[in-house]
Amino acid sequence: MFKKILLLFTLLTLIGCTATKPVIVTTKKAPLKSKKEVVRTVRKTNTITPNRTKSSASIPIKAESKRNDTETIVSTSRTVVTNDVVRVYISQYKDVAMGNMRNYGIPASIILAQGILESGAGRGDLAMNANNHFGIKCHVGWTGDSVKHDDDTAQECFRKYDNPSESFKDHAVFLTGRSRYAKLFGFSKGDYKSWARGLRTAGYATDPKYPDKLISYIERYNLYQYDNQVLDVNYVSNEKQLVEELTIEARKPVNTSLASYIVQKGDTLYSLSKKFEVRVEDLKQKNNLSDNTLSIGQKLVVK
Repeated sequence: MFKKILLLFTLLTLIGCTATKPVIVTTKKAPLKSKKEVVRTVRKTNTITPNRTKSSASIPIKAESKRNDTETIVSTSRTVVTNDVVRVYISQYKDVAMGNMRNYGIPASIILAQGILESGAGRGDLAMNANNHFGIKCHVGWTGDSVKHDDDTAQECFRKYDNPSESFKDHAVFLTGRSRYAKLFGFSKGDYKSWARGLRTAGYATDPKYPDKLISYIERYNLYQYDNQVLDVNYVSNEKQLVEELTIEARKPVNTSLASYIVQKGDTLYSLSKKFEVRVEDLKQKNNLSDNTLSIGQKLVVK
């Protein structure tokens, strides 16, 4: 009997030991699984970061290239400038150019375009070393200072000035004082294209593309606006003439059978409604008017 009890106790002990082994195995595997998850998280973060850096870096590069557009100006020297350099040059000398236009009759646009081209927007060798902004050579009779510079031939004589203003004045005197440029002054002051071509024909430059280059600068940088400022007195007179014509027209008897009407000084929607026997609201509807505002010269449908 005692042997049977001892055998039963031994079997129960063996069964108990076998049941605890799976718990030990499960505990060992759990940390290995968590380590793999940490590694994956780090890798995912690393793949995102380079993409963000590349995307943000591409934006300022495009903006920088747009701001720094350059061109090479070739005249008496080869000069590389940016658009901003040209604009600064225009701002610096536009008043001088307009003053010379008033005093000598040379379009300000032509003066500035020649200055940009001949001086490399003030950065060329002659402009820097001799304040010569128009590439004017010594020629016979020049008694002022001079410098030697390679151009059509080696070491040619070019005029030297104390400051750029003297160069601008001498350019005006140079054109007005030589008979070969006399034809230019028969062109309108606002006709910069004829002036550009005329300079080449008269022999100011040997480059066959010289007129096209001048016209390109004038139109790219709106240099003709400075001609318009100087010629403003003519535009005022034209405006006065228009006002006078409208006044005369207003004094004429009104033909109420007209289908349209040109607004005159002093007209209002109310006065026109009485004149053409039509309601104000109908006038506004016919002419797509959102309010009662009218302007001189405006064409209205009245019937």
